[in-house]
Amino acid sequence: MIKFLLPVIAVILGIVLAFFTKKQKSWNNKLLLSFSGAFLLALTLFELLPEVYHHLDTKLTGLLIMGGILLQIVLELFSKGAEHGHVHVNKNDSTFPWLLFISLCIHSFLEGFPIHDHNTMVLGVLVHKIPIATMVTLFLLQSHFSKTQSLLFLVVFGLMTPLGTLISNTANLNHDTVSAINAIVIGIFFHISTTILFESGDGHKFNLSKFVAIILGVAVAYFI
Repeated sequence: MIKFLLPVIAVILGIVLAFFTKKQKSWNNKLLLSFSGAFLLALTLFELLPEVYHHLDTKLTGLLIMGGILLQIVLELFSKGAEHGHVHVNKNDSTFPWLLFISLCIHSFLEGFPIHDHNTMVLGVLVHKIPIATMVTLFLLQSHFSKTQSLLFLVVFGLMTPLGTLISNTANLNHDTVSAINAIVIGIFFHISTTILFESGDGHKFNLSKFVAIILGVAVAYFI
């Protein structure tokens, strides 16, 4: 049950954090994003990658991982990088951002699959979703969308990862199919986490703080 609840809790925490930080600088959010990127990347390397290569042909595995990277690139054409903390606000636009909504939901749905067989991966998803939910909530707060639209956006977004986990649990997929999906998700995680880690910071002081956040993310992932 906890693997279904934690992704939802992450979105709730992100919403709460957005309300507390909406009038402050984004420095802390950037550090949390850096920590989450390192943590997610390390967990993917420590937990998911070895098992997928163990169960699938190595060249096929590499192809599926590349497919996941390309899929995430396509999704970001529509989300504009919201999966790694880039949500751009056009204050004159009152049209509901369907492309952002759909791409984020696809991403969230797929990241729920590895949670079925890897309990520690739910922690990676948890830490990853908190800053993303914060950024998305800040975007919705600054937009002209109705409260109903914004609430529905966040509710559906929060439920997509548990839905992916539920389908992974109940669809009776064979192990090779699950491993293939996990390989695609690895590619998605690789793209998101490395994009976060290699983005430039604001000045030398922030770069040092970001480096410390990355080291902490890797260390925590290693020892859990």
